[in-house]
Amino acid sequence: MKSFQSFRLDTANQCLWRGQERVPIAPKAFDVLRYLVENPGRLVTQDEVLEKLWPETYVNPEVFRKYILDIRKILGDRPDKPEFIETVTKRGYRFIAPVIDDDATLSQDLATQKQESAPEPAAALQIDQSRTHFFQRFAIIAILGVVVAVAIAGHFWFARGKATRSSPNANSIAVLPFADLSPGKDQEYFSDGLSEQLINDLAKVSGVKVVGRSSAFQFKGRNEDLREVGSKLGVANVLEGSVRRDGNRVRITAELIKTDDGFQLWSQTYDREINDIFAVQDEIARAATEALQLKLLGSNGQPVPSNLRSANPEAYQAFLQAQYFSALGESKEDMSKALAYTDQAIKLDQKYAPAWALRSSVQTMMAEVGVTEVTEGFRSARHDAEQAIALDSTSAPAYLALAKIQIDGDWDWDGAATSVTKAANLEPGSAEIFRLRSYLSRESGNLREAIRLEEQAVALDPLRPDFHLCLGYLLYVAGRYGEAQVSLQKALDLNPQAAFVHLTLGKILIAEGKPQQSLAEIEKEPLEWGKLTGQILAYHALSREKDSNAALAGLIASYDTGAGYQIAQVYAYRGESDKSFEWLERAYKQRDAGVSDIKTDPLFKSLRHDPRYTEFLKKMRLPT
Repeated sequence: MKSFQSFRLDTANQCLWRGQERVPIAPKAFDVLRYLVENPGRLVTQDEVLEKLWPETYVNPEVFRKYILDIRKILGDRPDKPEFIETVTKRGYRFIAPVIDDDATLSQDLATQKQESAPEPAAALQIDQSRTHFFQRFAIIAILGVVVAVAIAGHFWFARGKATRSSPNANSIAVLPFADLSPGKDQEYFSDGLSEQLINDLAKVSGVKVVGRSSAFQFKGRNEDLREVGSKLGVANVLEGSVRRDGNRVRITAELIKTDDGFQLWSQTYDREINDIFAVQDEIARAATEALQLKLLGSNGQPVPSNLRSANPEAYQAFLQAQYFSALGESKEDMSKALAYTDQAIKLDQKYAPAWALRSSVQTMMAEVGVTEVTEGFRSARHDAEQAIALDSTSAPAYLALAKIQIDGDWDWDGAATSVTKAANLEPGSAEIFRLRSYLSRESGNLREAIRLEEQAVALDPLRPDFHLCLGYLLYVAGRYGEAQVSLQKALDLNPQAAFVHLTLGKILIAEGKPQQSLAEIEKEPLEWGKLTGQILAYHALSREKDSNAALAGLIASYDTGAGYQIAQVYAYRGESDKSFEWLERAYKQRDAGVSDIKTDPLFKSLRHDPRYTEFLKKMRLPT
């Protein structure tokens, strides 16, 4: 814990406090602030900070400067009269506020107490008041931490409510990440890949509810009681196991267990050559489903389709490595490694459809986050998806990869609907497919169907914050504000730093006629451009036009190339239709992903009777 002026930086828990109030700060901005605070009074260059914090990741210098701006705004600092961060032109930054290391102070006080004998009663009255105040503050923080933890835990379980306490469907299953028991502990990519493939195989079986990867992998390495796992995921059965690989030999142990009583429905151990791994995967999935069918589904169960895979073992291992890195996140390093491993897999087996499909998905992601040029990125991704489909017309991931290009790159809604339908026929239990189907329904204006499909996605992947956020946003758009707030709060329970949640809650409060409460909510939004967008709306609702204009000027100055849709949004809400259409056109030319929301977005209500609105919908190929 480090203190400076009225702030405390809790490096252990990644929190910033002002007095007894927690200050919202984005994770990367926190990392930059922490580095500056840990090097007080010393000039640090931008390159030094980037090398220390993200040595293997490319960070745009403009993005880094935005972190500095965000930190200054959070601290209330001014570049011309700095109290915290001093800019040394063309050289770097210096943290100039005095920093107190509370942990060191505590250790020193404890050591002093241990060395000194107990003071006389009279001397005790003269104990240094600063030390007394420190221990008082330390005690208060500790007590508050316990209270907050209890409150959050209580709210989390209460908010989950009936969904986690009621009996789950008997035909529901979660595949937990298989443990890596290999001697070198270097086969995590292999054990994760096996688990993910089993999830995909079981998702192909109609009549079986399979929890999505994101939620199931929350329990990786946690050794949690299976009754708790079943309660949190809403499943009656768990498939778990381990992988032990040594050279070309692999031993896979798998067991299917009921979560309510720990009863084992089926178990098996496989000792095979690595060349047999495809057959083992199919065998495990088939055996688990047959056990469910026999014990639970009666005669209604559907056997797992037997997929014939032609890839050689080396290509499959490269594919698993690519899959492992693509699941880690959106850093340039991870995406580049994922792409390199898909290239390796394809080089080893030109006809390996899963590698082509994964390569397409990685390239789409790289284009969307700006790592590659957008047009070329989507072109290459489309080629790979079509190649995957040509090689295997029964590959759901290939159709999903194509659908994402058609949605984000082409705005081809009919083509995307066709691709998603084909994927759904192949994997009827996939949470990601339900989410994409929900998105397509939302863009076409069918909110009731969009909500229904998103609820199914949440049921299949209940621990994904972004799924709860999407559901909350849909309920807000539909005017179901109370339900929306419940879903959005669940997203915060799962990830207190989730972006867009506070912004959406703020929009709901504006719609309910509570602009002052909205402004307070929006101030918690960790995403800077999201916060600015919300401030423009809330200030306008409060008739504080000067403040609304100032926030709008800030949004345009910093994000004119990335937030064109949001700028059009706020102009429409403020009744400035000409400027709104001007920014919509700019967002359209920039291929801003938000533009596709225009048909259902409540903030564009004032434009819906304008002929230009209808023309814009036609240009977006959306229903009029």
